[in-house]
Amino acid sequence: MSKQVDTASQKNDPLTIVLYSSLYPNSVKPGHGIFVETRLLQLLKTPNIRAKVIAPVPWFPGLAYVSKEHARWSRVPRVEMWNGVEVFHPRYLHIPKFGMSLAPLLQALGSIACLRQLVRSPFRPDVIDAHYVYPDGVAAGLLSTWLRIPFVMTARGTDINVLPKFALPRWWIQSAMRKAQALIGVSAALCNKMQTLGAPANKLHVLRNGVDLQRFQLLDKTEARQHIKLPNGRWMLSVAALRELKGQHLMIEALQRMPEWNLLIVGEGEEGERLRQLANKLGVANRVRFEGAVPQQNLSAYYAAADVFVLASSREGWPNVLLESMACGTAVVATPVSGVPDIICAPEAGELMAERSAQEIVTAVNRLMARQASLAPQATRQYAAQYDWATTSAAQQAIFQTIKTTNVRVQG
Repeated sequence: MSKQVDTASQKNDPLTIVLYSSLYPNSVKPGHGIFVETRLLQLLKTPNIRAKVIAPVPWFPGLAYVSKEHARWSRVPRVEMWNGVEVFHPRYLHIPKFGMSLAPLLQALGSIACLRQLVRSPFRPDVIDAHYVYPDGVAAGLLSTWLRIPFVMTARGTDINVLPKFALPRWWIQSAMRKAQALIGVSAALCNKMQTLGAPANKLHVLRNGVDLQRFQLLDKTEARQHIKLPNGRWMLSVAALRELKGQHLMIEALQRMPEWNLLIVGEGEEGERLRQLANKLGVANRVRFEGAVPQQNLSAYYAAADVFVLASSREGWPNVLLESMACGTAVVATPVSGVPDIICAPEAGELMAERSAQEIVTAVNRLMARQASLAPQATRQYAAQYDWATTSAAQQAIFQTIKTTNVRVQG
């Protein structure tokens, strides 16, 4: 005989979540995967929800002595409280250059003891909330099978747009999508891509990221420039990791055709030195300012100080930086990839580029500046304000609660 479940009391029980992702900030790399943390912190504003985080860290014997990146990872504590959330950092074997195909299995094996401990504790998770489909989501699927905990995967960009091009990762991803209780994409384009890979339509949910209007404020441009010591003139802004796919090199090239403009680059990454060399080679180094990494809580002044924010990416999921800039009153120019056209769909938001090129940056920025008189910062911020977190958090809670209730019924 099946056990009766009191659904009313079930809804009153705390909803317990384990967020599982290697993309999560820590005390050594506080800017790492901050977009994943933001969604969780917004969800935790909802009453009756508790969460812990498992953010596995790569490890290989002796690699910390020869790799600066792995040396940084080795300093991440095993357990820490980060912004009020308990975060576990189990180590998993990472084989340099050869580990992509085995990464999900190695991650899961490295994480199982930590998750099993939570299962046996009073916390006992109702659902695993995995971010980034490969390898993290696939690893969560393995843990779900081994420990009988429902899991959800969120796709964020490269994990669905690029990695399925490789045969074994594609097989892993397709298998995990079939087993997941729900699949979330931060844009409709990512959900469509998952469906072409075989994801059941009834599992797909579009949950766009929101913007924190308390953190990203409308500031006076003159005061913002004084605060960050930015000289007068016309300034484009980039806030992104220094990687080829983010397109900072195209912005530097565009400066050759924009003699009155300067470029402020916020971020760090593997392309830093090459971008500096490019600026010197093209004779625009005196108009490019490399700011390095800036804590997110300090970014409002940079957004507000700029005349236009530019994102020249070759691929994206749902780039929050666009909404952050708009929330600070600065309109944007961006390539029309993935979820970007869903963000820039009104004059006060900014301009979509026709293609990814230096010349198109020039064209789109000039088009935006031609109507500068009608671009009130207040209107741009008001546009961004419609992308609040409340709707996304409510939808996320509904998905998790349905999974919890269904799982209790099945176990009963």
